[in-house]
Amino acid sequence: MAVIGFYIQQLVTSFIASAAFGMIFNAPRKALLQCGFAGMVGWLLYILLQDMAVKPVTATVVAAFCVTIISHFFAKKYKTPIIVFSVSGIIPLVPGGVAYNALRHVAENQFDQAVQLGAQAFMISGAIALGLLLSEVINQVIRKWSVMR
Repeated sequence: MAVIGFYIQQLVTSFIASAAFGMIFNAPRKALLQCGFAGMVGWLLYILLQDMAVKPVTATVVAAFCVTIISHFFAKKYKTPIIVFSVSGIIPLVPGGVAYNALRHVAENQFDQAVQLGAQAFMISGAIALGLLLSEVINQVIRKWSVMR
């Protein structure tokens, strides 16, 4: 029962974080629920993969890919630019806590831990970019393939 509560808490907070980020960046009001949904699904996928002992970088690539696929769907359905949904949707995946801890260790002169955490933050950030890129490439290939048919 505690596990279900944990997942519900994660779903609610990731939804709020993504929708609130959409509000901060002036996403249209009609798109805020979809922004929250994209972030919620991406974060849920990330924590499920983490629970299955998947490495954080791999889980981030998969979750970012999923967020972008959802963003493409919402962009077409609601005739809104994809960036509205994808930027808000990846917010829960951004390694802000890891980067903060890296800088905190620098301030405490614990450079060995700072380098490890900094590298981890850099790898997760790259994984987000890779997930977004893979989705875009696959979308472009599908579009060109459907036009050629």
